[in-house]
Amino acid sequence: MELIDVLYEKTDGVAKITINRPKVYNAFRARTVQELIWSFRDAWDDNRVGVVILSGAGDKAFCVGGDQKEKGSEGGYDYTGGLGGGIGLEIENLHLTIRNIPKPVIASVNGFAIGGGHVLHVVCDLTIAADTAKFGQTGPKVGSYDAGFGSAYLARIVGEKKAREIWYLCEQYTAQECKELGLVNKVVPTEELEQASWEWAQKILEKSPTALKMLKYSFNADSAHIQGITQLSMGSLAMFYNTPESEEGKNAFLEKRPVDFKKFRR
Repeated sequence: MELIDVLYEKTDGVAKITINRPKVYNAFRARTVQELIWSFRDAWDDNRVGVVILSGAGDKAFCVGGDQKEKGSEGGYDYTGGLGGGIGLEIENLHLTIRNIPKPVIASVNGFAIGGGHVLHVVCDLTIAADTAKFGQTGPKVGSYDAGFGSAYLARIVGEKKAREIWYLCEQYTAQECKELGLVNKVVPTEELEQASWEWAQKILEKSPTALKMLKYSFNADSAHIQGITQLSMGSLAMFYNTPESEEGKNAFLEKRPVDFKKFRR
């Protein structure tokens, strides 16, 4: 597959996958998601690869979720290709691929991990963050949501009350705050992030691949039922994207004006 939105390299047993759209803070469009899935599956099939590092290009963002400029007026995203839950993004398949690849996945978060980008780091096995990284949700601010792994699995990590706060208030949290919540494993100075991620990858490579695979399957088993919730979520999201309420969130974001959801409570 020709990679345009993603950088992919394999070195000494480590596969590094980088979202390469720094001009839009590594926001993903449908092509980006397809390239990410392809890269993860290639790493899955390569027996020489024992661990995957997921990162974002540039020094400002890991990923800020779906590119609102790519979201069409009829719902979904303006890109021809396979549909995932009807929204034009195979995001459900990407989440499942990250969870099911029988190799640990490290999220190396160098900046903003917001919205759908926040969900990406949540579904990774481990997260190492730069001390300047920021985490948070935006869905309810822009007429969107992730009612699957992005919320239900998040609650397993940080607890119900905090997960509801993250989604209901859509505020941003520092890397250190997320470490205290158990949402981030390690915080390092920005200039040490790449090295710290590589060092953890090397430590993982020293371990039994079969033991790691079975441990990952065991960790996933307790939350596997969330996949069904995700399917319902994506189906409902496709319908929601066609409503004036969702359009208001997108348009306010693109027009850089305050959003007005009050009229939808009348």
